[in-house]
Amino acid sequence: MAHVLALPYPSQGHLNPMHQFCKRLVSKGLKATLAITTFITNSMNPKSDTVQFDTISDGYDEGGFMQADDIQAYLARLEAAGSKTLAELIKRHESLGHPIGCIIYDAFMPWALDVAKQFGLVGAAFFTQPCAVNYLYYYAHHGHLTLPVLSVPVSLPGLPLLELEDMPSFIYVHGSYPAYFEMVLSQFSNVDEANFVLVNTFYKLEDKVVDSMSKVSPLMTIGPTIPSFYLDNRVQNDVDYGLNLFHLDPSICFEWLSNKPKRSIVYVSFGSMANLSVEQMEELAWGFKASNCYFLWVVRDSEKAKIPKDFIEETSDKGLIVGWGPQLELLASEVVGCFFSHSGWNSTIEALSLGVPMVVMPQWTDQTTNAKFVQDVWKVGIRVRVGEKGIVWREEVETCIREVMEGEKGKELKKNAMKWKDLAKEAVSEGGTSDKDIDDFVNKLTHSLC
Repeated sequence: MAHVLALPYPSQGHLNPMHQFCKRLVSKGLKATLAITTFITNSMNPKSDTVQFDTISDGYDEGGFMQADDIQAYLARLEAAGSKTLAELIKRHESLGHPIGCIIYDAFMPWALDVAKQFGLVGAAFFTQPCAVNYLYYYAHHGHLTLPVLSVPVSLPGLPLLELEDMPSFIYVHGSYPAYFEMVLSQFSNVDEANFVLVNTFYKLEDKVVDSMSKVSPLMTIGPTIPSFYLDNRVQNDVDYGLNLFHLDPSICFEWLSNKPKRSIVYVSFGSMANLSVEQMEELAWGFKASNCYFLWVVRDSEKAKIPKDFIEETSDKGLIVGWGPQLELLASEVVGCFFSHSGWNSTIEALSLGVPMVVMPQWTDQTTNAKFVQDVWKVGIRVRVGEKGIVWREEVETCIREVMEGEKGKELKKNAMKWKDLAKEAVSEGGTSDKDIDDFVNKLTHSLC
């Protein structure tokens, strides 16, 4: 039995897609081990019926990313400690009689491919972000997209015309977060040496850009990587992600939802990393209130102090604020009518897969490009307009919510969302585009290891 080792970048948004892909591979007859950092292992004590877990070090075993001085320091030590402990892990599995044949590595960590090649192993790059974003970074890495961008709109094969604010934030705010920008471009530093390139999307969602990118960098679409229960239901007991750095008793949410009318709730979440200003939190809060819709707002503990004084009391009949939420279950609930989101890729593909229209308020990285596609390509949501000082004002928040929840536009968005839900399910069902690519990967890998 072929044994794959999967190596996700150590953050919540990268752990889940890789873990889900491992479950899918096990259902296809492979043995899969997910290697996570010592800190994450200690934080979540992961368990699974099908996927094995092992540990590498990012050099910050006590506190993970938060222990590092900055992102540059973290990435440097992740590469040094990660390479060393990955090599040790490969040797250990070899000595125990269940050698690893392939390393599936998050493309944010191209050094893992170098380690795989040192041991003569198959290497598969795994891109957690959509193909459109990967393609833009590919162009930037190879110098085909001149930076800073001076003339718009930007026209690239397979992509819609892009204004500056539709580009990933590292491109449109040139010079922002240089360490992150270097990381996303370095995904392509050695990708041509990888045996496989896997992308967390599905073909019909990004057909034009997949076709264009495949001409210069062959790839396989293997998404959506959300639990099978919500899609084809062919992977046994795959009802949730099973890996959570954040904890909450979900019964609080479901008790509150239980007596609400169908499609009456706006679910609000900005993911695991967003850090909004006090002024922006205030505008959001009063915008939610003015919409007169029910809302369930996820506000991380580190952000709670930014909620306006008296807001919770004033909206107790309409709103619930929680520290974290069971997002998949909430989006799948028939009482949720709109997802007010930062348009991170996991959140976006979950909403698409579950047929939920969106209001999107992108913050940084790939979110701005995702938001462009949500509004103008997939036509499943509305992107908020940013006002003076980079703030989205309460009137805009209210208007966008009302448009999705009440207007004629909302009906069209819902219809489109249900179309993508069906196509997401089709992609991973037997004979679907992602299912075929996963089978192709499994067959080629198995034959190459014989």
